[in-house]
Amino acid sequence: MAARIDVRKTYKLYIGGAFPRSESGYSYIVNDAKGRFVANAALASRKDARDAVVAARKAFGSWSGRTAYNRAQVLYRVAEIMEDRRPQFVQALQQSEGLTAARANAALDAAIDRLVWYAGWADKLTQVVGNANPVAGPFFNLSTPEPTGVVAVLAPQESSLL
Repeated sequence: MAARIDVRKTYKLYIGGAFPRSESGYSYIVNDAKGRFVANAALASRKDARDAVVAARKAFGSWSGRTAYNRAQVLYRVAEIMEDRRPQFVQALQQSEGLTAARANAALDAAIDRLVWYAGWADKLTQVVGNANPVAGPFFNLSTPEPTGVVAVLAPQESSLL
C-alpha cells in the first residue's frame, strides 16, 4: 500500500465576516523558527485589501456607535478567551517563533495585559481627553474625542501576539 499523501490546508482571508479565497489565487508557505512547514496562507492582492477596507468601513458605524462600556467588554472578552486557551496559544508560539515555554507564556501574558489595559481605558478616554476649554467672553467650548475611521496595521511576522 502506498504512503499517505499529506494534504496541507491553505488558510483563507477573513474579510467582512466571511472567509473568501484570495483574488490572486496565490498562497505562501509559513514556516516556524526552525524552517519547518506550519501552514499555507492566502496571499492577498490589492483588490483583497480594498475589499477589507470596504468591509471595515461598513462595520465602522456599528462599532463606533457602541457605548464605550460595550467596546471595553468586547476587549475584556478577547482577553478572557486568550487566557482560557492559554495552552493552545503557548504551543502555537513555541512552534511558530521557537520560544521556550517560559518566554511563550511571558509573550501571552503581555498580550493579555495589553488587551485588558486598552479595555480599561475604553470608557475613561473621553473623560481624560475631552474637556471644557477656557475661552474669553460668554462662550462655551467643549472638545470630545471622536473615532477617525478605518486604520490599517502592518504587524511584524516575528511578534505574533502584538
